[in-house]
Amino acid sequence: LLYNKIILRMVVRSDNRSAHVKVLRTLGPDGRNLPLQGHVGFDSLPDQLVNKCVNLGFDMNILCVGETGIGKSTLMDCLFKANFDDTVHSHKSPGVEISEHIYNLKEGNVKLRLAIVDSVGYGDQINKENSFKPLVDFIDEQFENYLQEELKIKRDLVTFHDSRIHVCLYFLVPTGHSIRSLDLVTMKALDKKCNIIPIIAKSDTVSKSELDTFKANIMAELRANDVEIYTFPTDDETVSDVNKDMNEMMPFAVVGSREDVKVGETTVRGREYPWGVVEIENEQHCDFVKLREMLIRTNMEDLREVTHRKHYELYRRGKLKQMGITDDGAHPVSLQETYEQKRAEHLEELQRIENEMRQNFVNKVREKDLELKRNEKELAAKYEGLRKENNEEKKRLDEDRKKIEEDLAALKKKREDLERHNAEQANGQNTKSKKK
Repeated sequence: LLYNKIILRMVVRSDNRSAHVKVLRTLGPDGRNLPLQGHVGFDSLPDQLVNKCVNLGFDMNILCVGETGIGKSTLMDCLFKANFDDTVHSHKSPGVEISEHIYNLKEGNVKLRLAIVDSVGYGDQINKENSFKPLVDFIDEQFENYLQEELKIKRDLVTFHDSRIHVCLYFLVPTGHSIRSLDLVTMKALDKKCNIIPIIAKSDTVSKSELDTFKANIMAELRANDVEIYTFPTDDETVSDVNKDMNEMMPFAVVGSREDVKVGETTVRGREYPWGVVEIENEQHCDFVKLREMLIRTNMEDLREVTHRKHYELYRRGKLKQMGITDDGAHPVSLQETYEQKRAEHLEELQRIENEMRQNFVNKVREKDLELKRNEKELAAKYEGLRKENNEEKKRLDEDRKKIEEDLAALKKKREDLERHNAEQANGQNTKSKKK
């Protein structure tokens, strides 16, 4: 597939390599056909590019969004026929967390660096208002990492690990009726960030007729709410027919299983029930094979390309506009002018903030000074009142002391008079007794 795409992009037409090769060489506005006198060899450029890509390997990053226990890890194991790390998560997570695992896979001579990103705790909270925010922040963070590497003076995008999300597999709960509002809000928040492929998980829990109705309702609600999902490309003649048919079958209804079940003389991977066996690779039972064909074997490179050409370009354009870099075509952008302009704006903003802080400081000092003077007046008035009260209390105490001293003097005089009177009476009685 990659080889065919490279051939189409390079627009190489070879009529007879050994005898006469004609190529299109564009010179000026009109261009001209320039015949070669023999075989040169640049028709091997696609082979060279393929060999180089194979030697470097490929990156594929998959974001799995769905509630806990819906079968995200199981489906990943089935898609790549491997046993990835599987950590059991509870439904009591306070918020949505991002869990990323990176694996190095090799099939034949092709190396694939696979990153599986899981949305742990998604949909488990009572308040699901901002459940999509950690997902959007994670995707933007990967875009920002790639943009920072791209803007470096010494950059190496060839060996740089591309962690941008290439596809989001959105697992829908098989309600059989309509899509949930949480799913609509989340997919609407993600449709400008990554390629979304909706999947009906555990599709063996609904009947065939309910599944067809459910698919139709999902696509109708997505169109009604302007949610853009990934559509398989139809511009490549080699896969246009099958991709067109698969676009009409969206969303895919899948079943996952890690168990091997024996059906007759054949051992297949599936789920065994009392009424029979659901084979995950049987197209009569589910769409797992179609999903694997479209996701991995046919359109993996297109997913990577759309991520770079559409979603990352949209993020990059927005960030550059925020930095003040514009390119309207008529006036070529000058990084030096942009830098000077942003520097002047930054210095002006700093000066404004400094003046504002200085004015705030002066106002606070003035307010504090007024407050201190007001407190000083209050303290002086309070002191004066206490002083008057103290003088009045002192005067009252002096009067009470003087009165008590007078009372003590009068009491002392009365006591002396009483003692003198008693002494006189005693002397009188002694005199009478002597006379007798």
